Amino acid sequence: MSALSRLVNSARTKAASIIAPRTVQPGGLGSLNSGGVWHDITPAQPPGYFQLDINVRPETVLSFPAVFSCATVISNDIGKLCTRLMERGENGIWTETTSAAYSPVLRRPNHYQNQIQFKQWWVISKLIWGNSYVLKVRDGRGIVVALYILDPALVMPMISPDGSIFYQLAKDNLSGLQEATIYVPASEIIHDRMNCLFHPLVGVGPLYAAMLPASSGLEMLRDSQRFFKQGAKPSGLLVAPGAISDPTAKELKEYWNNNFTGPNAGKVAVVGDGLRYEAIRMTAVDAQMKEQLGLTAEMVAQVFHVPLFKVGGQLPAGQKVGDLNQIYFNDALHSLIEEMEAALDDGLSLPDKYRTELDLDNLLRMDPATQADVAVKLVGGGLKTPNEGRRGFNLPPLTGGDTVYMQQQDFPLDQVRLNKIAPPAPPAPPPTPAASDSPSPADDGDITDEEQRELADYIAKELACEPI
Repeated sequence: MSALSRLVNSARTKAASIIAPRTVQPGGLGSLNSGGVWHDITPAQPPGYFQLDINVRPETVLSFPAVFSCATVISNDIGKLCTRLMERGENGIWTETTSAAYSPVLRRPNHYQNQIQFKQWWVISKLIWGNSYVLKVRDGRGIVVALYILDPALVMPMISPDGSIFYQLAKDNLSGLQEATIYVPASEIIHDRMNCLFHPLVGVGPLYAAMLPASSGLEMLRDSQRFFKQGAKPSGLLVAPGAISDPTAKELKEYWNNNFTGPNAGKVAVVGDGLRYEAIRMTAVDAQMKEQLGLTAEMVAQVFHVPLFKVGGQLPAGQKVGDLNQIYFNDALHSLIEEMEAALDDGLSLPDKYRTELDLDNLLRMDPATQADVAVKLVGGGLKTPNEGRRGFNLPPLTGGDTVYMQQQDFPLDQVRLNKIAPPAPPAPPPTPAASDSPSPADDGDITDEEQRELADYIAKELACEPI
């Protein structure tokens, strides 16, 4: 047995004493089905419709291309978003962090799924069944160490007379449930549900509304398959110019069906007595099959809130990639992401300073030119430091890049608004030299008495030497 298997089995054993699952139904529990909450999504059919081979099940509807595309594009896009643990600092800013109690289960939810597969299965379950049930596995400290998404068909919410909620779970070896029936309290199940139209504990998936258009589209595709399977030869009539007896008509029908239909379609038939073949099948053009298939796909995309261009429709003219992704995010993904984050926060019992967050950078990534333009504006506007802008392009930090830079001529908004921009402060005066006890030297401009006498003697001598 591997170390991982031993760890999982140990965690399950410890969790058994914490969640205290019961194999006997607690007294007074009532099934939601008894109140008529669970509704059949199939349309009303005449008695005995099961004998007509009318089978509308989720797995059947999922084979319609538009349904498959909508369900997979949503689950794949949410699955690729990295789950981050965020911590609120003293300044109120949320930053990514790690915790020995919560980070491991977010990084690897269980022994057979990574975080991408885990979120994909979560969203698929919610879109198809309207509900995602996640079983918690705790260690001896009561910390959640594993999360297992259960098959919605094997889970039934139950309500006790005092309003307590339990969940009836069927056997699921992959999730470690070995008993045929187990009852666990709501504290050990993360129940993410959508569109609670009939009961607050019963979610309704988009297939409830997409079933009819998807079934219609499947019937069109099956009819087209049968048509092309017989060589694209439509059914028709053999018309004789006069009356023919019933035995002759039966003989001609059998001869024609045996020799010119099915695998023999396309062979040359030689007929006489003025017989001619007239097709009675409506052509694809007359039936507007292409338009009908397009309408069913459009209705399915509408139910899933997926823009038509994401499932094979035409791209809107004049729209950028970033704008299209934003439309898709707002309509199809935003509520699912917020609900998953809230369900994880509550399910892991995170303290107030922690929360989970799905990283949207990969989803809303813009084209390189727009991304660079936005980064320049954020850095130039003082909302980001240069290193924060470089981090978005996976570039290393630079020395001095952790400071917000602004231009010198920018002034506070209150001063600009009141037109009272303060003048610049005058330069500081030079420092006063320290006083000295020694006598200051004479000023260079002063002449002493001795120097005056020497100067007068010099001038007199010069005047005495001049000729008269």
